[in-house]
Amino acid sequence: MSTIHTAKAKEENGKQSPTAKNPDSSGSFKRWGRKSPFLRYGLPMISLTVLGALGLGHLLQGSKDIAKVKDDQEWEITEARKALSRLGPVDAYNPKTISLEDELKALQQKVNIDDYEYKKIPKPNEGK
Repeated sequence: MSTIHTAKAKEENGKQSPTAKNPDSSGSFKRWGRKSPFLRYGLPMISLTVLGALGLGHLLQGSKDIAKVKDDQEWEITEARKALSRLGPVDAYNPKTISLEDELKALQQKVNIDDYEYKKIPKPNEGK
């Protein structure tokens, strides 16, 4: 080759076409993880954790709502068949009204607190 051709080749190599990649841009992207590792590793991990927790909470709430609706439907069927309520049979149980004073008097009549005897409780070591 002549010297003219080598000079033109050097000029062409010095000029960059507009479509050619800039080597500095790829280098800065590679250094991005080294300069701020939080953006490359920490932020995705934290965002996945938070979004995963929110998503799971939403899914669990949906399943609880569905279970509640099914339970209510089952109770409606049961109430219609057997005349039951959630508290028990309808009009089947009417408790007596009892006062505490009446209960205390009945208990005092059953138990005499003045007649008692002392009994020694054996220690764990004495029985052997």
